[in-house]
Amino acid sequence: MRLFTRFDRYLARQIAVPLTATLVIAAMLLLLDKMLKLFDFVVTEGGPVSVVWRMLGSLLPEYLALGIPVGLLLGVMLGFRGIALSSELDALRSVGVSYNRLLVVPYCFAAALALVNLAIVGWVQPLSRYNYEGLRFELRSGALGASIKVGEFTNLGKRMTLRVEESHEGGRDLRGVFVRAESADGRSVVATADRGTFLATDDPDVILLRLTSGVLVHDDPRYVSPRTLRFTVNDLPIDLPRMEGFRNRGEGDGDERTLPELVAASSGPDPEDARVSLATLQRRIVQCVVMLVLPLLAVALAVPPKRSTSALGIFLGIVTIVTYHKITQYAERMGQIGRVDPIVAQWVPFVLFCALCGWLYYVLAFRPGGQPLGALERGIGQIAKLVQRLVKWRRPRRALSPAE
Repeated sequence: MRLFTRFDRYLARQIAVPLTATLVIAAMLLLLDKMLKLFDFVVTEGGPVSVVWRMLGSLLPEYLALGIPVGLLLGVMLGFRGIALSSELDALRSVGVSYNRLLVVPYCFAAALALVNLAIVGWVQPLSRYNYEGLRFELRSGALGASIKVGEFTNLGKRMTLRVEESHEGGRDLRGVFVRAESADGRSVVATADRGTFLATDDPDVILLRLTSGVLVHDDPRYVSPRTLRFTVNDLPIDLPRMEGFRNRGEGDGDERTLPELVAASSGPDPEDARVSLATLQRRIVQCVVMLVLPLLAVALAVPPKRSTSALGIFLGIVTIVTYHKITQYAERMGQIGRVDPIVAQWVPFVLFCALCGWLYYVLAFRPGGQPLGALERGIGQIAKLVQRLVKWRRPRRALSPAE
């Protein structure tokens, strides 16, 4: 007997299409929302716009780790909902195919995606997060190259100020240049020029500002009055400020550590760091293991009651998985600050979530005529009727005319 029948392949296609679409759409929506904030941040810090794409690429593994469970849940739900509404599910049940047999394909997806998610949250996401934080640090420190803002005074180091009226060719051709430089012994140079450009030197810590057609004023405590000089071309050396090195990966942030590093840190000598690492480790493990329970929840909420096409199950599934995700985040924080044991904080909600999924699936698969969504739909229907009655009761009645 073959493990995968023709219907298994058909069901796999029914699940794969919405799963892939949901994963791509969720990742794109999260990236678009973050992209606007990153553009604003990069422009404010005066960095090159190209760094936005590098930062978005570093955030992609984090968004995939969030989107994979949602994609798996919606993929299985929409696949089973499709065969339920087309009566294919009833035909399979009538010939003796159980729900347990139908879960073979969803669990193949769940196992494969759980391994992918383990690789992402265990190794890829910590490295990409560290790269993202490094880019933020370089933007704030100016290591990526701060742009010269037209019409504003820009500090180049601690002792030089520059202002330009116009900038062309991506900042290589400056017009209407004003520059003031000071030295530690009290000497100062003030220059104005029609044009200016930056040139590289053999010393990586020094660049040249070449000024064309301008006036230079040199002041020194030894001079009775400042000296003025008109020049055609004049080069001003600029000492680049020394950039502070970025911290090592994982220092002060457990999210930047891989799974083996978290295991080692959770038994380390520092009790606070060990607690933070243990809380992060437990949440990552639960984030991967919970995917093995999602097929039960998806199938239980995907099959609508008889003679009903309600999409209530899809809504409840999304709310349930998002709520559980927020609970695990809150539990991780409580475990990190020491209010709750990190292991208890993660695994108690996980056990309760598994119990809920298992009970919903048991009602559907093993109770005759069991419909987990039936009671909810009846309750919502009763509430809707009650609201309609209240609205009708409160609606003012129209007064009758004498002719009526």
